[in-house]
Amino acid sequence: MTTTISLAPVPSTVFPFTALVGHDTLQLALLLAAVDPGMGGVLISGPRGTAKSTSARALAALLPEAPFVTLPLAASLEQLVGTLNLEDVLRDGQVRLAPGLVARAHGGVLYVDEVNLLPDALVDALLDVAASGVNTVARDGVSHQHAARFVLVGTMNPEEGELRPQLLDRFGLSVALANPTHPAVRQAIVRARLAFEMDPEAVVAQHAAAQAGLAQSLARARAALAGLVWTDEVVQHAAQRALDAGVDGIRADLVMLRAARALAALEQRSSVRLQDVDAVAELALAHRRTEDAAAGSVPPSAATPPASSARGPAPAGGQGAAASAQNAPEGDWGALPPEPQAMARVRSTGAWPPKKA
Repeated sequence: MTTTISLAPVPSTVFPFTALVGHDTLQLALLLAAVDPGMGGVLISGPRGTAKSTSARALAALLPEAPFVTLPLAASLEQLVGTLNLEDVLRDGQVRLAPGLVARAHGGVLYVDEVNLLPDALVDALLDVAASGVNTVARDGVSHQHAARFVLVGTMNPEEGELRPQLLDRFGLSVALANPTHPAVRQAIVRARLAFEMDPEAVVAQHAAAQAGLAQSLARARAALAGLVWTDEVVQHAAQRALDAGVDGIRADLVMLRAARALAALEQRSSVRLQDVDAVAELALAHRRTEDAAAGSVPPSAATPPASSARGPAPAGGQGAAASAQNAPEGDWGALPPEPQAMARVRSTGAWPPKKA
């Protein structure tokens, strides 16, 4: 089956990023991901007609000579990551790489529409490359690595299916869009779109100065990113925000810190502040927050602080008691039997599916 692949520099008549109306949160998330693509990209959830693809194309137009690559739903794993042509070894003794979409998206934007409808294996491989910036192609014991640093933008309509929680968690930032309900906002969006459709060159020219300034800010932020560090206070604040949200693992902490650093770089500051963490926290936590945290209860991991004793936490009950019982020698009547533990469920926000208990 032949699959059409969209691969071309973004034309100048793409809807300008600075002309987007009513999408301040989405614009912030996309800019942060552009400053630091290693965060894992942005997952945009929302109904049809909420400018998801328009925003992704507009972001690519801000990056210098950036390709905009679309991953088709019918793409195979080989089309995504590439493959090695070992038959060339027999002819001239060289192994040649047939590059995939991740190689062609290097330096630009890889757009995945309806990511929730893709096979899990394809999404898993895509997220691996997006987070590491390196793609490894292997075949018959031979492997090849190449750079694949791009801004990953995935979109989904929750009405068309869910994304597995394990994959949902691996997206760095998330934004849930909704249909605009305020008449003034709807009118502004319609006017902006009609103006672009009637005379796209005029709209592009109108926003040329703002676009150029934002592109320069992105370039400066990327260059300054490595020089910004986090203080202990900032790290502790991010950890507390993650604990309050009852998230699994530490990916939320890492994403919050990287996003806060990207925000500081974008605003041309020399240090990361607590306010930066707060400004980006919801982008990192919205698709990871649990029901218990939303209800105001403290998750088990946060309720029990680590013991300061060198002997470790005392097996007073719960998981500690279960571990003590398993490790105790036979005939140790002081051991307690394992006890079932309740699992925290994820609160449904209306856009992100709850994690299954």
